[in-house]
Amino acid sequence: MTPHGARAGEDAEDLDVEEVLALVNNSNGSHLPDPAAPGGADSARASHQPDPSARPDTRHRATAWPEARALAERAGRHAVRAARRAPVSVPLDTALGLTLADPLDALTDLPSFDTSAMDGWAVCGPAPWHVRDEGVLAGHAAPVSLTDGEAVRIATGARIPPDTTAVLRSEHGRADAKGRLYATRDVVPGQDIRPRGQECRTGDQLLAVGTLVTPAVLGLAAAAGYDTVTAVPRARVEVLVLGDELLTQGLPHDGLIRDALGPMLPPWLRALGAEVTAVRRVRDDADALHEAVTTCDADVILTTGGTAAGPVDHVHPTLRTIGAELLVDGVTVRPGHPMLLARTTQTQHLVGLPGNPLAAVSGLLTLAEPLLRILAARPAPEPYTLPLRDAVHGHPHDTRLVPVVLRGDEAVPLHYNGPAMLRGIAAADALAVVPPGGARSGQEAELLDLPWASAGIGVCFT
Repeated sequence: MTPHGARAGEDAEDLDVEEVLALVNNSNGSHLPDPAAPGGADSARASHQPDPSARPDTRHRATAWPEARALAERAGRHAVRAARRAPVSVPLDTALGLTLADPLDALTDLPSFDTSAMDGWAVCGPAPWHVRDEGVLAGHAAPVSLTDGEAVRIATGARIPPDTTAVLRSEHGRADAKGRLYATRDVVPGQDIRPRGQECRTGDQLLAVGTLVTPAVLGLAAAAGYDTVTAVPRARVEVLVLGDELLTQGLPHDGLIRDALGPMLPPWLRALGAEVTAVRRVRDDADALHEAVTTCDADVILTTGGTAAGPVDHVHPTLRTIGAELLVDGVTVRPGHPMLLARTTQTQHLVGLPGNPLAAVSGLLTLAEPLLRILAARPAPEPYTLPLRDAVHGHPHDTRLVPVVLRGDEAVPLHYNGPAMLRGIAAADALAVVPPGGARSGQEAELLDLPWASAGIGVCFT
């Protein structure tokens, strides 16, 4: 294993979103050297017996929090280069949260014919108008042309009859005793008519490559005639929940506790643009963990617990046994200090989260989010700060991530922010990044939005 203090990823230059998309779009099946070849990372998987000579580096130094996030991004870029995943054609009903790999060009004029923008009458020439008996409804064939002095009832979205002067809104017309229609205000030619091609013409670029597919994007794609979109494929993530002490139902008892991470992590990962292929529960056994890791073909393996150095913490020994490259081994952040990131093959990474729930959230946002964001070709969120309403105690040397709620132009720190607690994060809008030593009341703090609290696609969990 290469310690985290080695090169910060061999990708000396950074790829932006456009370059990641270019790699996806120019996929030609080429790969970096096969990690399963002799001398590759998989060669060490032939035996899961630990090497007695392999000892943890007693000179280990945890990675600074900002550097850890940067390393996770670089790991994602390395994987993108190695995998060269081809774009996929995705039906609209499953495309939410993906990134467009091709531009969305209009397949038709929008609207594709002159339509009524209001319920009312299509009128021809000056008033008064004789109203036809039949009306014009949306979805029906082209109506008969109007002649001067004629009007016809029309519904919103219906095709405009040829030679129509304007649409008179229902509330702006009145009939006299002889049934003739008059306008109660001036009629301007073309009013309340949406002309063909008003929004776009066939071939116009509606959205560029790299656009995140939101609900509105799905609506636009459908309106423009698309059944599918071409997008960057989702990163596949398998979650391994480690621990003999975890219950999946009922009340805690006899030293057993409920598993909080199994229900929490999959929807959170989906909100980050990933596909969760499986959630497996692995007992506290070195052989069981070795088998789970070496038989996983996901792009990212996410483990919970077992990242420290206790008697049943088998993540580090397993990584050593399989010859994984350790990119981040501990981060100077509280909670979540014993998180890790390893490259298991040229195209696969393992993110080891601490077992305490809030510490696991810290690891998710520190290491998993940047990695998955690059794999999904999503742009980085714009950093922002808000003043803290209350002072926050800090760790002497480490960054702290503290749940906050946003109230106006302030961030209000929440209580119940210990490593094993979820009460604070369940009520939070964001996590405040508190520097070593703490922050005083009114001090600006960087904020990390939570998926359900931020605008845009993050609110969607399916």
